[in-house]
This record gives sequence, structure tokens and C-alpha cells, in this order.
Amino acid sequence: MKKYTRSLAILFSVVAIGLAGCASKPGQNNFFDDAMVTSRVKKAIFDEPSLKVTDVSVTTENGVVALSGAVKTRTERAKAADVARRVEGVKLVKNELKIQ
Repeated sequence: MKKYTRSLAILFSVVAIGLAGCASKPGQNNFFDDAMVTSRVKKAIFDEPSLKVTDVSVTTENGVVALSGAVKTRTERAKAADVARRVEGVKLVKNELKIQ
């Protein structure tokens, strides 16, 4: 029984150390940080009352946001990029929106 408890304690320690090594800090621009930035940008664009866009795709890689799709006017194109720039975690916005 003592051997079993000791083995279990060692196993638990190894797992805890392994998980601690996998922990990431915000700002390291990993997949989850980019996913959060993408969702914040999408929400910000959707919540902006002056934008009536539905055909805008947002992708993020290392804090760089790429906007693609179509908008109706130059004003909407500029406004979407401006809204995206103001989102926390965005380093740069690549505005690839097309005007229909």
C-alpha cells in the first residue's frame, strides 16, 4: 500500500510539473490569444452601429488582424479597419476589404 501511494505521489508530481511547463502567458501570441483577438474584433465590428456589414471575415496571426470580404462604401471599409485597430491585442490591421 505504501508503494502504491508513493507511486501515485510521484505520478501526480510529474503531471503537475508537465502541465506547469505547458502554461502560457498572455501576450505570447499563441493560438488562443489570436482566437480571442479575432472574436473581439468580430464583436466590435458587429456592435458598431454605423457598420451594416455582414460579409466581413476576420483572421488573426500573431496579433495582426486581416479583414477580408466586401463592404458597400469606402466609409464602411475605413470604419471597419478603425474599429479593429481599437480592439485590445491588435498590433496591426491589414484591410483587404473590397468595395462592391
